[in-house]
Amino acid sequence: MERKWWHEKVAYQIYPKSFYDTNGDGIGDLRGIIEKLDYLKELGIDIVWISPIYQSPFVDQGYDISDYYKIAPEFGTMEEFDELLAEAKKRGIAIVMDLVINHCSDQHEWFQKALADPYGEYADYFYFEKGKNGGAPSNYRSYFGGSVWEPVPGTDLYYLHLFAKEQPDLNWNNPKMKEELFTMIRWWLEKGVAGFRIDAIINIKKDPDFPDFPADGPDGLAACTKMVEEVEGVGELLEELRQKAFEPYHAFTVAEVFNMKEEELKEFVGENGHFSTMFDFSAHLLTGGEHGWYDAKPVMFSEWKKTVIESQLEVQNVGFLANIIENHDEPRGASTYLPEHAVNPRGIKMLAAVNILLRGLPFLYQGQEIGMRNCPMDTIDEYDDINTKDQYRTALEAGCTEEEALEACCRYSRDNARTPMQWSREHEAGFTAGTPWLKVNPNYKEINVEDQLKDGDSVLRFYQKLIALRKSEAYREILTYGRFVPAFEADEDIFAFNRESESGEHIFLAANFGKEEKELRLPKKNYRVLLTNDDSASDGTLSTLQEDGTLCLKSCGVIVMLEEA
Repeated sequence: MERKWWHEKVAYQIYPKSFYDTNGDGIGDLRGIIEKLDYLKELGIDIVWISPIYQSPFVDQGYDISDYYKIAPEFGTMEEFDELLAEAKKRGIAIVMDLVINHCSDQHEWFQKALADPYGEYADYFYFEKGKNGGAPSNYRSYFGGSVWEPVPGTDLYYLHLFAKEQPDLNWNNPKMKEELFTMIRWWLEKGVAGFRIDAIINIKKDPDFPDFPADGPDGLAACTKMVEEVEGVGELLEELRQKAFEPYHAFTVAEVFNMKEEELKEFVGENGHFSTMFDFSAHLLTGGEHGWYDAKPVMFSEWKKTVIESQLEVQNVGFLANIIENHDEPRGASTYLPEHAVNPRGIKMLAAVNILLRGLPFLYQGQEIGMRNCPMDTIDEYDDINTKDQYRTALEAGCTEEEALEACCRYSRDNARTPMQWSREHEAGFTAGTPWLKVNPNYKEINVEDQLKDGDSVLRFYQKLIALRKSEAYREILTYGRFVPAFEADEDIFAFNRESESGEHIFLAANFGKEEKELRLPKKNYRVLLTNDDSASDGTLSTLQEDGTLCLKSCGVIVMLEEA
């Protein structure tokens, strides 16, 4: 495998609206990111992905772009963005932007021109189709609920939107439209961004016949994912994107990919794949219900462990995945993947160690490093997210009570990850001097950066140690390129694995997700403890290694050891 500059790095996602507000308007801004660069550097971050900061009406929090060449004034100016690039470069931090090119905003100049002339040049930048049998062209349900087809006023046409109606899909069959996108991408790369996180990219290939599929819900519609899964040829479009836009600049690219066919993994992230890497969403898929959030079951540890192991083994002979436990589209990892008894600082450290030391590129999300949790909301009106409100309606229509519908949103809403970053115990968690755009989690006085920086045993300090271990001169090679080899798979409470180098070096990790102490029998060899979450336990160490090779691992204990020759 050819080694890339990003293989040994650690990445961090910033949701700018919720990161740090410097002007008191309740919205995070570019100046706020600049002021926190030293914090990110101290944490050990090398790559920062910034969620959309382009001009937008913010129907879907910036994922509806009205001008790809402008910075939304809510966040600042292009001059401030240039300053961010320069200041990040001084600290050895690469900036990655969000790239949303499956769709744009209905306020974009292209779509406004298309509406003005539905049979003209710009209409072909989108999908304008005639209806069938007195209705929409097909029976697809959008990702946010309702039909993917919206009538074009004054015509018998409909336009396609796989997401909100304010997000019309771009027509990737149009060479002129594609070239406009490629030109825009090259413009940002020439400006100095290191690459892109690419949003919803698997959706760009459409079946121009738009065939109906059997209905899968009481609304008589079928999930639009059926069309996405069935249509062939997306790889040709992705390869064109790589060759014409990314490759000339050696851009780092991380793709948001669902619905990929298993046999296509090499094409996506192999040696000459379409992307540098893509996010591993295998665990996230466990959080969905058959019909929505309301019938989703809690994630069981056994299922999560099995899923992560399978994903690791599948990809390690192909390339690298980007490993996550949360992002802006998911609830908090500490509230989702930990058993109830483990939702505490020790358990959060345990989850962190497993995630950071897997094979692949670690991606942290803002607040993950301090163990931020899901935020309880009292009413549906406290939520901002368009998808959450749709899921709430879906739950009510399915017969749930308002309390039950709200409970489902509290578990799975994207707004759980979008509540403001908790910097301190001060007013609104130190995020803003004004009124925040979204409610601050009430637990900010117990969970915040300022307090954890002062505490050598905090979750934040543990993350720093984890990242430092992964990037250390002594262990960087094995923790980056070493094979992932699962261990103690049959134990229903233990997540354990080895990282093995080609030279035979072994680093062993064991984590006890159960309620009771576990004894693990290891080979009788010499081991050096590299990291554990047990250092300051009131009853001494939680984990002990006995002379006969028995490792005693208490509940929520994690230990990382080097097998010495």
